[in-house]
Amino acid sequence: MNTKHYLSITLLASVLWFGCKKDRKIETPVVPESNQFVTTLIEYVPAPGQFINLSLGSMEAAKSILGKEGLVSLGAWGGYIVLGFDHTVLNRKDLADLIIKGNASPNFAEPGIVWVMKDDNKNGKADDTWYEIAGSEFGKTGYLRNYEVTYTRPVPSTGDVTWKDNQGNTGVVSANTFHSQSYYPDWLSNTELTLKGSVLPSTNINMTNPAMITSTPFASGYADNTVDGDKIDIAKAVDKDGKTVALSGIDFIKIQTGIQANMNAVGELSTEISSVTDLSLVK
Repeated sequence: MNTKHYLSITLLASVLWFGCKKDRKIETPVVPESNQFVTTLIEYVPAPGQFINLSLGSMEAAKSILGKEGLVSLGAWGGYIVLGFDHTVLNRKDLADLIIKGNASPNFAEPGIVWVMKDDNKNGKADDTWYEIAGSEFGKTGYLRNYEVTYTRPVPSTGDVTWKDNQGNTGVVSANTFHSQSYYPDWLSNTELTLKGSVLPSTNINMTNPAMITSTPFASGYADNTVDGDKIDIAKAVDKDGKTVALSGIDFIKIQTGIQANMNAVGELSTEISSVTDLSLVK
C-alpha cells in the first residue's frame, strides 16, 4: 500500500474513532417529553428514624417524588436517596440549575447535603464520580468530610437505635412516644448499617427552650433548608479534595441527611424531600 494512502486512512480512522468516543460523552438532550422532575429511583437507604417503616419512610415514599411532588424521609444523619433525570441537567452559567423542595418551616430546617454525578461512561448507571455541592457551611467549624456512622439494629426492635462514628463518638436515635414502630429500616437484613459522607455543624439548632426547639436554615446550598425550596448551582460542585470541578451537566443526584442531632421530644433531625426539579424546564 502506498505510504501516503496508508497514513491518510489511519488518520481518517483516528478521526472517526475519536468522533465516536466524543459522541458517547455528550449529554442526554432535552426533548419535548423530558420531565422537569427526577424520574428514576436508583437507591433509597435511609438511616434509622421516627418516620422509617411508616408511609413517609418507605420505598413507596421514595417513589412518590418521581415525576411529581411527594414526600420521603431520609432518617438520621447519613440516610440518603439517589435519583436520576431522563435528561442531562445542564450547568447554566451564573444561574441555579436545580431546586429541591422539602418540608422546612421558617424556624425548623433539616438540611441535607447534595451530591451530583454526570453519566460520563453513558451506561445509565450511577457508577461514575460523586461531587459534593459546597454549601454555605463548607469548610466551617463543625463541618467534616469522610465522616462515618454505624447504626446497630436494636433489641427489642422498637428500642433506641445506638450509633458510633469514626471520630470516637457514640449516641442514640431515641424512640419517642409519637412513633412506636421500629426505627431501623425493616427491609435491611444486616444488623449494622454504616453510612459515609460529610457532616454539617449543628450550630443552627437551639434546644434552650424544650417547648420551642428551633433549627434555623443555613445560608444556601442544602436540601430541606428553606420554606420555598432550595436552589442548587452545579458550579458549586467540589471533588474529594475540596477543589471546584467544571461539570457541563449532571444526570444523577444524591441527597443525604447532613446533621446528626437528637432533639429530644422532636426526635432526630431528618431531611425530607418532596421534589427535585430541573429549573431550566420550569415554566
